[in-house]
Amino acid sequence: MEELTLTTPALLFSAISLIMLAYTNRFLAYAAVIRNLHDIYLEKKDNSLLRQIKNLKLRLNLTRWMQIFGISSLLFCVVTMFLIYIGLNIVAAWVFGFALILLIISLGLLIKELQISIQALQHHIEDIEEHLEK
Repeated sequence: MEELTLTTPALLFSAISLIMLAYTNRFLAYAAVIRNLHDIYLEKKDNSLLRQIKNLKLRLNLTRWMQIFGISSLLFCVVTMFLIYIGLNIVAAWVFGFALILLIISLGLLIKELQISIQALQHHIEDIEEHLEK
């Protein structure tokens, strides 16, 4: 096994930072949509909105876990760098491996969230197509 250097975990900083920015943007978009649906629901009491809100709640929860695993991955990259700095290279390699696993989990959750998002959009498209056919 090649020796782990300070630059290896540092390379993930920019990637994880960009991923976290994308996750945060998704979170903010969901929050805005949920607030809007909430206001519409209070006006109309339309039960079809409850299904959308339930879907958004699931997606919001997945986004939260994506963020938690992504931030944890970044944290363990920092710990890895500290361990390399103090000369604990074997421990650093294991901690870095754990950071990579956390990042993999975060990205896996992103895939799941994307699948749910696409299904929700497909339902909207089907509703529009049904309305156009009438």
